[in-house]
Amino acid sequence: MSFRSIIFDMKGLRSRSQSHHRDGVGGVVSVSEGGGLVVLDGLKQSCWANMPPELLRDVLLRIEASEDAWPARKHVVACAGVCRSWREIMKEIVKSPQISSKLTFPISLKQPGPRDSLLQCYIKRNRSNQTYYLYLGLNQASTDDGKFLLAARKCRRATHTDYIISLNCDDVSRGSSTYIGKLRSNFLGTKFTIYDAHPPLCGASKVTKSRSTRLVSLKQVSPRVPAGNYPIAHVSYDLNVLGSSRGPRIMQCVMDAIPASAVEPGGVAPTQTHFLHSRIETSPSIPFFRSKSTRVDNLQLVPSTTQNEGMLVLRNKSPRWHEQLQCWCLNFNGRVTVASVKNFQLVASPKNGVSEQAQENVILQFGKVGKDVFTMDYQYPISAFEAFAICLSSFDTKIACE
Repeated sequence: MSFRSIIFDMKGLRSRSQSHHRDGVGGVVSVSEGGGLVVLDGLKQSCWANMPPELLRDVLLRIEASEDAWPARKHVVACAGVCRSWREIMKEIVKSPQISSKLTFPISLKQPGPRDSLLQCYIKRNRSNQTYYLYLGLNQASTDDGKFLLAARKCRRATHTDYIISLNCDDVSRGSSTYIGKLRSNFLGTKFTIYDAHPPLCGASKVTKSRSTRLVSLKQVSPRVPAGNYPIAHVSYDLNVLGSSRGPRIMQCVMDAIPASAVEPGGVAPTQTHFLHSRIETSPSIPFFRSKSTRVDNLQLVPSTTQNEGMLVLRNKSPRWHEQLQCWCLNFNGRVTVASVKNFQLVASPKNGVSEQAQENVILQFGKVGKDVFTMDYQYPISAFEAFAICLSSFDTKIACE
């Protein structure tokens, strides 16, 4: 029997067993003829239930190795959804993007990208509903359908603008169970703050009190960690050199949760292995009421190991003036084809005190390739979520810059 038939067999068994009520240990509870409760484990009825762990691991290793890229990689995700034991093995087998250069599970979007190469993605803009979609490029043609990663919706307020970011392209709202963060701008569109819906791994995290922390749907409540928005990065735009819209933008990004040493060889950036405050996998919901005990301004999650190290600061790479073309130019290695003031490349700032080689390494590049299509390539130490939020700041109207 093929590997895929194994997956379908287990998935079918899992869907049938979910139609029954489950007890606290994962067994299926049914009522016997005598009126008593009988615990039946659906997996015990499968021919794969008694497979030795070594053999099961070997089978899953072969599946992970054979399904190297999307869309075939969906079978790897299907294996992780069979049962808890399969999921734990797949979590051990599937490596993080910085090692494998692959985006597999949703948590991969919160993990730093590959170290030695740029992960190629692209963004599509829908002007009619002010929505932006991030895709993983499956080939060199960014006009083709890629693997959907994230979606963002622009919400204009009286004094600021919010970009709500979600894992679901059909439900981009703060009340969604797939809401993972947002980008907020000031009135002038020159300063932005990136908020994560889940607590970061290091340092003291200040929980921002907002409407989203008060109006929380029942599916989003975790009794251990208060729901909220956690600032993880700040983006700022300065007046351009020439003082007019013809000059290049000057931008700077301060990554609160990433140490400056992460851009050096052997440097380490925080890497999440699961959502610390999961809005998707929560315990049975209970009514949530704010009390004095939940109104916290500082939440110490993990002792900070980088208190003595500066935060990573990124700046846009300065373009050069092309005399023949009479325009500012950057080398995007063919990934950008349309001139736009939105185009940029981010590198480590000299303020970090890092080596000159680290300062020349492009960490994020963003540029226009069509009317509403933009490429987004990123690498270690930032994640797809952080890169997407930074790129969204380039779309916003900047009264003081242009």
